[in-house]
Amino acid sequence: MHAIPQRCAHRPLAGGLVVPYVTLIHDGHAAFGVLDADKTINAFRRRLCQICEQPLEKRCFLLVRPADVVQGSSPEPALHPECLPYTAAHCPMLNGTRTHHRRGPVLASHPAGQPCSDPSCRCLSRTTDEGHPARSGSPADRYEAWMIHTRTYRLAFRSERSEAPLGISLDAPVLRRRVLRTATLTPDQQRLMDLFNSLMNEA
Repeated sequence: MHAIPQRCAHRPLAGGLVVPYVTLIHDGHAAFGVLDADKTINAFRRRLCQICEQPLEKRCFLLVRPADVVQGSSPEPALHPECLPYTAAHCPMLNGTRTHHRRGPVLASHPAGQPCSDPSCRCLSRTTDEGHPARSGSPADRYEAWMIHTRTYRLAFRSERSEAPLGISLDAPVLRRRVLRTATLTPDQQRLMDLFNSLMNEA
């Protein structure tokens, strides 16, 4: 078990685990695995670590799935190199303990699987998990961590008029790659990853 990074010493705990900065908190309950849209956008724009909320320094890691390569951006804020090992060890989607994405009905009532009786609550609108219905019940993805230099950190937007960032652009030199979780890729995903790897090796 990884010790809590010093950078995260100020973060609240839930069940003995660090509650990441971008995690949705509803009625005092941390919805692990669900991103708070406002905090996520703030982390993107201010270049904050998604775990400890501190500014990124010279290098950072991006969490990348094959679908993110197709889109051209990582949909989650970056992490400090010190915060990645702790996250990779304790996140069920990264450490392999969860084999499938949560099914839709869990999030239909509340992002954390808890009922919400407040009709004015913004709990669902405060999440950024727009792709959840498509992934609902599907096998977990392959996850890699790509280290980039923060001077190449650029936000990606859905269009020129978009105000909310889509994520962090993957059009940047990758200094280091680390596989966090393996998964069987579709033929199209494998071709895409092979093409990307060959381009990176030529660069």
